[in-house]
Amino acid sequence: NAHFNLGCIYDEGDGVEQDVARGVRHFQHAAIRGHPESRYELGCHGYNERNHELAVQHWMISAKLGCEQSLNVIKKMVME
Repeated sequence: NAHFNLGCIYDEGDGVEQDVARGVRHFQHAAIRGHPESRYELGCHGYNERNHELAVQHWMISAKLGCEQSLNVIKKMVME
């Protein structure tokens, strides 16, 4: 959870200078350790960078780990 929290802080610039790349690195560390919300965030970053295949991979893993947000994103993409 610490890496996820740091990822959020740096990604949003909450109390620190915003550093998206540093936030992503923290999300990656948390994701490797099985943190589903970190995978969701990595999926969002991948999608925003137009790497949709990577985004879907992250969201699928996250959904399998029980992240409702990822499941909803995947459902929405299928419905479109």
